[in-house]
Amino acid sequence: MNRPYRVMTVCTGNICRSPIAEVVLRDRFDAAGLGDRVVVDSGGISSEELGNPIDPRAARVLRRAGYAVPRRTAHQVTPQDVRGRDLLLAMTAQHARRLRSEATTADDAEKVVMYRRFDPDAPSLDVVDESALDVEDPWYGGEDDFLATLQQVEAAADAIVAHVRSRLPAS
Repeated sequence: MNRPYRVMTVCTGNICRSPIAEVVLRDRFDAAGLGDRVVVDSGGISSEELGNPIDPRAARVLRRAGYAVPRRTAHQVTPQDVRGRDLLLAMTAQHARRLRSEATTADDAEKVVMYRRFDPDAPSLDVVDESALDVEDPWYGGEDDFLATLQQVEAAADAIVAHVRSRLPAS
């Protein structure tokens, strides 16, 4: 059996945006029948939230939208994580730069993609710089901000599933 395709979503502290994306993508891969072929996890570029659970506001927004929220703690991305993933989905241009700096090969750096690059309604990178694709940080806001983040994440999720499906070996 082939090893699973490994996807990591990445934000700053790994308690808001990237866990929201992790939960949504796991749900979408399961719904697409790919849950046994794709592993999704998440991490943060900072150690400031290391070991902390998902932000309660993020968990509430996910539950209200019908997602199961697993017990998890924040994880800081390592160079080994970059090497060990097939696709790293950065929530912001800053996160993408940091991930690329952790890459030890050009191939590893190419695995870093902006999450919203898959959103059909997001700005085109042909016209704007990568930061135009940033997923908004809900941390300083209220639940409406977390809902907006969830909506940005959901908008790109189906295209991410299609992208990954196109890279999986035929079963």
